[in-house]
Amino acid sequence: MKGSLKKQESYHVIHKLPPGDSPYVRAKHVQLVEKDPEAAIVLFWKAINTGDRVDSALKDMAVVMKQQDRAEEAIEAIKSFRHQCSKQAQESLDNVLLDLYKKCGKLDEQIDLLKQKLRMIHQGEAFNGKSTKTARSHGRKFQVTVKQETSRILGNLGWAYMQQANYAAAEIVYRKAQQIDPEANKACNLCMCLIKQTQYAEARSVLEDILQGKISGSDDPKSRNRVEELMKELEPWESAGSLSSNPADLSLLEDSFLDGLDQLMNQWTPFRSRRLPIFEEISPYRDQLAC
Repeated sequence: MKGSLKKQESYHVIHKLPPGDSPYVRAKHVQLVEKDPEAAIVLFWKAINTGDRVDSALKDMAVVMKQQDRAEEAIEAIKSFRHQCSKQAQESLDNVLLDLYKKCGKLDEQIDLLKQKLRMIHQGEAFNGKSTKTARSHGRKFQVTVKQETSRILGNLGWAYMQQANYAAAEIVYRKAQQIDPEANKACNLCMCLIKQTQYAEARSVLEDILQGKISGSDDPKSRNRVEELMKELEPWESAGSLSSNPADLSLLEDSFLDGLDQLMNQWTPFRSRRLPIFEEISPYRDQLAC
């Protein structure tokens, strides 16, 4: 009897299955062992409808649906059933929603959700009220601070604006991200925004900072390759003597959105001025980045 129980436990460990024989456990078995995603989705639905580990069942079902090119259906499922999930599960569900929006090319929805996540950070509602959270990447656990998460979300928001070819808004968002937690990949994206707006001298300055190792991640081979590519884009303008910078259009972001970010940054650097120079003249276009 003991041997049989031990064998069953090791089976669950090997296949990363939760113990028991509930609808959710059967769904995970069908997903991970039998490799039958459609049957797993049916069982995940059953788990949700019977109240069996709804937090995990809804999230796992949405992930499997995305893999089956049923992202639109997954979005509707999360929107319809997330009210049955715990408060602790909401952030994970938002992250799944962001992936689904990307899969479907829903840029406006991505932007709205990213701004909502930033608003939650400003209001102290992120990380379930804690200053750090445990994240996973490639099977490895590590701690993420609120400051790092803010910069990451701003980077994603900047990228979404870039996909809309709204390079001026993306530039301002990337600048904020760099002021919070400078990083080479986001610096390259900022450079691309500047090039698209013919701010060539400023773009070169950003690239020089990476080449001189002034920014975290400057030694990363991918970042170095991107710098080389962006330098090549600048060469024709440099040879033509067209590296003069045009001032960025600073009239793109909502004051309340920037005030929220400034308040966060003031917590991390108490002696920072209330508003950094690039945001001094912001006023119109109030719907673009309102939180």
